[in-house]
Amino acid sequence: MFKMAGVAVFALGVVLLVMGISAADSIGSSFSRFFTGNPTDKSIWLMLGGLVCILSGAGGFLVFRNPSSPP
Repeated sequence: MFKMAGVAVFALGVVLLVMGISAADSIGSSFSRFFTGNPTDKSIWLMLGGLVCILSGAGGFLVFRNPSSPP
């Protein structure tokens, strides 16, 4: 059960990371980068959320394994 949840959170993280990268390449982010030197807050939060989900999903997948299965 925990492995499936870890895989689901990992997949969600990949989706968020891809959305953040595509948002960073958008025209709005280009304007923001031109005037402020930084991409939009939305793209930054999507990428950070994606990285957190990837790390927690991978950790949940690796840490919570079946105790009856061999290591």
